[in-house]
Amino acid sequence: MTSRQEEAGDAPAVPDSVSNYADGAWVDATAETSLPVTNPATGETLATVTLSADRDVDAAVDAASEAFESWRRVPPVDRVQYLFDLKQELENRQEDIARTLSREHGKTVTEARGEVRRGIENVEVAAGIPNMMREGSGTVEDVAAGMDETAVRQPLGVFAAITPFNFPAMIPLWFLPYAVATGNTFVLKPSERVPLSSQLIVEAIEAVGLPDGVVNLVNGAADTVNAILEHPDVEGVSFVGSTPVAKHVYETAARHGKRVQAQGGAKNYVVVTPSAILDDAVPNIVGSVYGNAGERCLANDVVVGVGDVYDDLREEVVSNTEELVVGNGLDEDTDVGPLVTEDARESVVAMVDEALEEGADLVLDGRDFDHPDHDDGNFLGPTILEGVTADMAIAQEEIFGPVLCLARADDLDDAVEMVNSTRYGNASSIFTERGSEARKYKYEVDAGNVGVNVGVCAPMGFFHFGGRKDSFFGDTHAQGEDAVQFYTEKKVVMERWYS
Repeated sequence: MTSRQEEAGDAPAVPDSVSNYADGAWVDATAETSLPVTNPATGETLATVTLSADRDVDAAVDAASEAFESWRRVPPVDRVQYLFDLKQELENRQEDIARTLSREHGKTVTEARGEVRRGIENVEVAAGIPNMMREGSGTVEDVAAGMDETAVRQPLGVFAAITPFNFPAMIPLWFLPYAVATGNTFVLKPSERVPLSSQLIVEAIEAVGLPDGVVNLVNGAADTVNAILEHPDVEGVSFVGSTPVAKHVYETAARHGKRVQAQGGAKNYVVVTPSAILDDAVPNIVGSVYGNAGERCLANDVVVGVGDVYDDLREEVVSNTEELVVGNGLDEDTDVGPLVTEDARESVVAMVDEALEEGADLVLDGRDFDHPDHDDGNFLGPTILEGVTADMAIAQEEIFGPVLCLARADDLDDAVEMVNSTRYGNASSIFTERGSEARKYKYEVDAGNVGVNVGVCAPMGFFHFGGRKDSFFGDTHAQGEDAVQFYTEKKVVMERWYS
């Protein structure tokens, strides 16, 4: 049985097969291996995606290389005019992209709309590149007798992005607009699990008339990734995904002389002090943990109650979680959609089982959740574990599922020690009404994104996306001013004239 929206015929059409896009044309990949693209709520096959061979990567990179020589000469103020048009085009297609995203990933359509909106935000920010590129440039007269010195930013060539399954519309737009606005050309390799959102984004790019070869798309899996990492004409690579793969991307790309920014996994904690306003804190915490079915690197899935607040916090968290509705993401009433694959679901269940073996207590069990209308869905009900300690695997490793871990801390020092005990450093939040507690937390917590009374501390597009320790490998992050640094190189010019 399908959702009400699908029955009503409102679901957007998708192609039977997924194509690559190179040199301004939609082309089929030439490899023989293909995979189904499946709706994780219903088990329905939406399309098939053929995995690209090395020659398909070559075709996309060649097109980008050829386009770069003319694209780099387009003035920045003219390049960003395409971004103004792209912003409008994406807004016109926002609902189709969101509904397609919900079908291929499983997240709720409300979350999908928000994701597309955050992607559009980066297009808006990148439209300011002519001004952003001024940072670090300028002229100093008479640095020596009769000599002037100037620093200018210049694009480098072909950049690629390898993007994950959990935010297939937003994360490509962390990179693509900045790359092309600074004068580079681009190759996108989306996750083979969720390639349909990228198809729609590239269709929007095609509609605004970007010159052929400026943006290209290749579908594929690990072999395609390695072909990009090793390609001699790719200047830099951006990646978001798991830490083991991030390390591989970083090491391989760097070994081949490329710039690289690789965002890895996370283990995020949220700390609640006795001064916190629970009526505000708990809905934010529950939304952080269970939003996107927990499949996001900003999920604060370990909730630490400090001192006397723990019992009230526990009661409110359990009560709020029990009200969540699990279902098809296209149903407007759904709060928690399915996990992206059955393997992902089984992995989360295994982590819960291990935590119970290590001594955690089960407060709410979603492992045996069955949706009455979707027998083939990859559903896992919201789950709560109590008595979680910092030495447990579930307190150290990313869950990537709808599981909330409750932990106790005697005081704020104890809580900070727990937060910093993991090898990750992506995000962490504190809920407090005391400025001294917030200041201590901001200063001492080793995370790149910190929230104060904020459940999901996702930076706006004009700030970089932080990440430390095993959550990030590279020098400059995505978005904002870091994007300009990543996609350009400063050149120093010294001039002296004799006549």
